[in-house]
Amino acid sequence: MYIYNDFTDQQLVDLLRSGDHAAYTELYRRYFKLLFKHAFVRLKNEDESKDIIQELFTHLWYKHESLQPDRNISNYLYAAVRNRIFDLISRKNLESKYISQLPQNIDVADCITDHMVRESQLRQLINNEIQGLPPKMRQVFELSRNENLSHKEIAERLNLNEQSVRSHVKNALRILRVKLGLLAWLICLLKL
Repeated sequence: MYIYNDFTDQQLVDLLRSGDHAAYTELYRRYFKLLFKHAFVRLKNEDESKDIIQELFTHLWYKHESLQPDRNISNYLYAAVRNRIFDLISRKNLESKYISQLPQNIDVADCITDHMVRESQLRQLINNEIQGLPPKMRQVFELSRNENLSHKEIAERLNLNEQSVRSHVKNALRILRVKLGLLAWLICLLKL
């Protein structure tokens, strides 16, 4: 069994090219902290620095067979980290550019218009369903919700008993709840 920490970088690269995972682990152990510090000095972000190093070593393992036998691994790793830092900074700058081009203030008028259109559509849907109620039930319901009359006042106006008015309102709400769903029913209940 080899003692990998005694090997030179070149010996580890030769072993790595043949798929030796322990050689890969030794290179990782040897260079991770140094490369992390190198990245952190430039990025000032621990997570981004760690991600760059992890990505580099993952790439190194997947490409271990194609490593150049005479290449200095230390120079290769530092250059790869530097290039990844440049790529990250470039992506961040591009992202910032796109974000800065977005309107500073979202046009509130567009949002209000959208809400008004949706509210109008919902009101129309509710009114259509109310018109589909049986005539007496619809009349009682409209007096209750549109004119804000009490059950007693509706009963007097339509010559009905109060319990009958309560039943009509209750049944109308039940029908509307089923047809319109919970949201529209709550809005109807709140007398929009």
